[in-house]
Amino acid sequence: MAKPKKNLLFVMSNLRCGGAEKSLISLLQTIDYELYNVDLQLFSVKGLFLKQLASKVKLLPSIEEYHYFDMSFSKALLKAFKKRRLDIIYNRIIAGYIFKTEKNLSRCEQRVWKCISRCVPKSSKKYDAVFGFLEKSPVYYAIEKVNAIKKIGFVHNDYDKLEMDKSIDLPYFDKLDFIATDSKECGEVLVKNFPSCDKKIKIIFNIVSPILIKKFAMEPIPDNFPKGIKIVSIGRLENQKGYDFAADALKTVKEAGYQFHWIILGEGVEKSKLLKQIAKNNLEENVTFVGIKENLYPYLKMADIFMQTSRFEGKSVAIDEAKIVGRPILVTNFSTVSDQITHKETGYITEMNPEAIAEGLIELLQNEGLRNLLSENLSQLHLGTESEIEKIYDLVK
Repeated sequence: MAKPKKNLLFVMSNLRCGGAEKSLISLLQTIDYELYNVDLQLFSVKGLFLKQLASKVKLLPSIEEYHYFDMSFSKALLKAFKKRRLDIIYNRIIAGYIFKTEKNLSRCEQRVWKCISRCVPKSSKKYDAVFGFLEKSPVYYAIEKVNAIKKIGFVHNDYDKLEMDKSIDLPYFDKLDFIATDSKECGEVLVKNFPSCDKKIKIIFNIVSPILIKKFAMEPIPDNFPKGIKIVSIGRLENQKGYDFAADALKTVKEAGYQFHWIILGEGVEKSKLLKQIAKNNLEENVTFVGIKENLYPYLKMADIFMQTSRFEGKSVAIDEAKIVGRPILVTNFSTVSDQITHKETGYITEMNPEAIAEGLIELLQNEGLRNLLSENLSQLHLGTESEIEKIYDLVK
C-alpha cells in the first residue's frame, strides 16, 4: 500500500524576478509529486515566473489583507473604511509612519510585518512542512500563520550585507526547525550572527537544470544590437548589483577605443540614476535596456562576456546560468564569489572598483584566446544541482 503523500507549503512574496524566485521555480519543477502535495502561498500573485510554475503546484489565493500595505495610504484607508476593517485602518496608519521614517529598507520591511501580521488570518490547513523561501516577511508568515510540523526558513544572501536588524530576526529564527542558505560563506555569516542557531543552519545550493537552460537558450530572438563585443548583465537595478561600477568601467573601456554593446536585463529602483550616469559617461549608444524577460537564456547565449559587478551575493543564480550556457564571465570579488568562480579558469574576478573592472574587461576584449579557454573549461564541468532536492526531502523527514 502506497504511503500517504506529505503536504508542503512554500511561502514567497511574489514571482516577479530575481535569483530567489528562479531558485524556487526550479525547486518546484524538481520535486517528486508522487511523494508530496505542494501548495504555494504568494503574498501577491504576480510575476514573470508564474508561467513557469509546475502544473502540479496548487497556487493559493493571494492574501487580501497584505495588499492594504502594498498600495497608497489614501487608497488603503478608503478601501478598509468601506469594508469596516478598523484593524487594517489602525495598523496601516502605524505602517505609514514606519514607511516614512525608517530609511533602511530591510529594517522597514521587518518592522512593518508586525502591522501586517495583526491583520492577516492564519492558514486553515495543516502541513507536514512549511518553507519561508525568502528572508523577512515569508519567514515571519511561515512561523506565525502556518500550522506545520516542520518550519524551515531561507536566507538567500550574505546576512551582514542585507542590513537587517538581527534582534528582530532572532525570536523568529529560534522558532524555526532549520535555516537554509545557499553558500558556505553565507552559512558562516549566519552562525556568526545567530550562534544559538548553529545546529539549525543548512547549506542547500540553488537548483539549476542544465538540460532545461540549454533548451530555452535555443529559442530565437532578434539580434538587432549594434556591432561590437556583446556584454550582458542580468539582475535587479539596485545598489547591490553594482551597475554604477560597471557604467564607470565601460566609460574607460570606450575611451580606450574598444567597440562593445552592454545589454542589461532587469528593472529596479536605480534605473533613473543609472540612465543619468550612462548619459554622463557618453554611453547611450553603447547600452540597451532589455527589461525583464521570461526567457533570458538566449541573451546569455549571445553574450561574448557575461558581466556581474555585484557588491554582495549569496550564491548567484545568474552566474550559475552563465556557466551552464558556457559564456566567459567577469565578476567582482564579492564575499561568496569563490564558491562559483576560479580566477582565469572558470571566469575572471576583479577588485570591486571601476578601474579594476575596466582593466579586466580590456584584457578579455583583447584576448579572444582567454575567452575561449574560459568557455572550454566551463563546458567540461558538471553543473547540474538537481540532487539538492534530496536535502529538501531530508529536512521534511
